[in-house]
Amino acid sequence: MSRPQGIVEIFLRQHASQNPNDIWLLFEDQQFSWQVTVDNCFKVANGLIDLGIKPKDHVAIMMTNRPEFLWSHFACTFIGVTSVPINTAQRSVTLQHYLNDSRAVAIITEPDFLPYLLGMKSELEFLKHIIVADITKDTDTFAGRVSFDKIMEFPAQEPQIDTSDPGSVSGLLYTSGTTGPPKGVVNQSSDSNTGAAALLMAMGVKPGETMYTALPLFHGNALLVSALGSIVLSARLALAKKFSASRFFDDLRKYDAVEFNVLGGMISILLKQPPRENDRDHNVRTVLSAGCPSDRWQQFEERFGVKIVEFYGMIDAPGLLLNDVGKVGSMGKPLGSYEFNVVDDSDNILPPNTVGELVFKSPSGPQTSYHNLPKETEWANRNGWFHTGDLAQMNEEGFFYYHGRKKESIRRLGENISAWEIETILNQHDSILESAAFGVPSELGEDEVMVCIVLQPDTTLEYKEVIEYCNNKMAKHAIPRYIEFVDELPKTGTHRIQYQVLKERGVQSTTFDFKNAVDKV
Repeated sequence: MSRPQGIVEIFLRQHASQNPNDIWLLFEDQQFSWQVTVDNCFKVANGLIDLGIKPKDHVAIMMTNRPEFLWSHFACTFIGVTSVPINTAQRSVTLQHYLNDSRAVAIITEPDFLPYLLGMKSELEFLKHIIVADITKDTDTFAGRVSFDKIMEFPAQEPQIDTSDPGSVSGLLYTSGTTGPPKGVVNQSSDSNTGAAALLMAMGVKPGETMYTALPLFHGNALLVSALGSIVLSARLALAKKFSASRFFDDLRKYDAVEFNVLGGMISILLKQPPRENDRDHNVRTVLSAGCPSDRWQQFEERFGVKIVEFYGMIDAPGLLLNDVGKVGSMGKPLGSYEFNVVDDSDNILPPNTVGELVFKSPSGPQTSYHNLPKETEWANRNGWFHTGDLAQMNEEGFFYYHGRKKESIRRLGENISAWEIETILNQHDSILESAAFGVPSELGEDEVMVCIVLQPDTTLEYKEVIEYCNNKMAKHAIPRYIEFVDELPKTGTHRIQYQVLKERGVQSTTFDFKNAVDKV
């Protein structure tokens, strides 16, 4: 049956045809060849068709990292169905929003998440099928579900379905929803993207070599950069079930990986691990990083004997920055045909070394839209620029530097303060592993600055030492009034700090109040 094929399907079929027995996926102690991968995708595709799922339908996937996630996602692309990856941490109204907003007719999931789904099933307007992996006797009594094992019993043959009618998209990825309900992002661009190709080439991965990721597949980094990237590069993909700092480099050695991906917070966590004699005993050459702390960049490279390649990208739109020249602290320069700039609140382009909002545009116009949100799409692309909501500055050489989220800024005494700036300074302290700065209500109006701090292992720090350190490093209005030492910071599955959780928690009885301490002296 003649039909249009996306880039994933084209490459998977090509690999299965030319090198059927070569290994693509490594997961725990399992190995899957290109042919087995395509066969498994065919099985799932045919199982979905048997359930009555058709092109342009939406199927949600709420799974931890596992091969079945990939079979399901790719199977959807094979039959013109839109895959909707869901953050496994979502619960209650947010999970309900994902499923109702996407109009998912089915969800592929695991027993741990089944109670949350069944508890809201009457509120799910479009959901008809719950497909569950790892069915056991304990879960077998749940109603309204289909065993994933049954799906995998369908034949590994070409799906017989007409997908010639355009209109479906291969995936609907949702933003984190830090400023409101999560927004589904629909990619309207073509598969060919010179920026994405340049990013993949910067990894330096050769055919047959292994890429490694411990990031969740429901996130664009693991799904698009690692999984799709390994397919395009004819490389192997080693997939970890989850991120483990203590096992991380052992995994790299086990799988003989030459490249891995990290988000900024993971750099600090890996550096926290006790030094080992075999820290450099691996074959990794390149670390693709998003948000590497500038003060830990060279330390990480020197300790582990790797090269950090920094990049900037977002789910909302496909513009990319790349720094493959070792410019410490920089996100890099634009890739492909995208134009990047820094603007003020009126979208006036700012001069070099001035902090403003990072914006970019494609010569062919907007490349994405927000699902069922035309006004939000129009606002994000106002005045011809896609507005990232990130603060940045550009130097005279055209390198961009990150300065935090625009909506995470704090307003105190008439001054706007970047949470990122406070955190960057605090994180340079030898006793501080990581920190989060945020605004809490002030009795004078506007905000007071509060910070939550995670200390390095086996270290101590007094509140007054934090203040003394800040006195020498930051403007007076940015010095925190409230300080609290915590064991860990609340984070998303992609290791991003959940500022809203911290704001809602606010000042506690255990929180140090610098103003009151001074007043009592």
